Amino acid sequence: MIDIQYVAIVIGVVLFSMTLHEVMHGLVSNWLGDDTARLSGRLTLNPIKHIDPFLTLALPIILAIVGGPIFGGAKPVPFNPARIKYDEWGVALVAVSGPLVNLAIAFVLFGSYALAGAPGGLAEQILLTGVYVNLGFFVFNIIPIPPLDGSRVVYALAPEFVRRGMEAIEQYGIILIFAIVFLANGAIGSLILGSITGIVTIFRTIFGL
Repeated sequence: MIDIQYVAIVIGVVLFSMTLHEVMHGLVSNWLGDDTARLSGRLTLNPIKHIDPFLTLALPIILAIVGGPIFGGAKPVPFNPARIKYDEWGVALVAVSGPLVNLAIAFVLFGSYALAGAPGGLAEQILLTGVYVNLGFFVFNIIPIPPLDGSRVVYALAPEFVRRGMEAIEQYGIILIFAIVFLANGAIGSLILGSITGIVTIFRTIFGL
């Protein structure tokens, strides 16, 4: 039986978290010299501007229903790498800023849960769902496979021939994401769940739980 309350909380958390994720991409891009996101209207907190029907809504909802670790993405914020300061390092900073926001949100929500003394009820469900959803987005998006955010760090570190290969792969980005989600769901799910568990263990240590 579907837990409607849980699915509703997941949708709310996803819209809030991925909006901040994408806005941070745009803010950092703008700060580093490229105003494409601002001119495209993507520095808004209106979640409708950032929704990808599959990655933002369908995928997290399906995962919530089947009880798997929740991950996903949003409509990418447009930017022009040629206008970003510090070349590939600047682009890498734009990319990692989004997942780092999800990590920060998870930390704040877990801290709120801990400081509230594990409040129980609806408040606890919202806080812990927020923690796990944001950590899922953080881990999924730093996987170093184009077009996920983590690939941009590889661009900054890798030799030229590796970058060219990754650029070729990125042309088929959405197809690759579908393949990751559906063909390798077990392995990816295990990776994400294991990483989330490890990070939550660190959070518990920090807050003495």
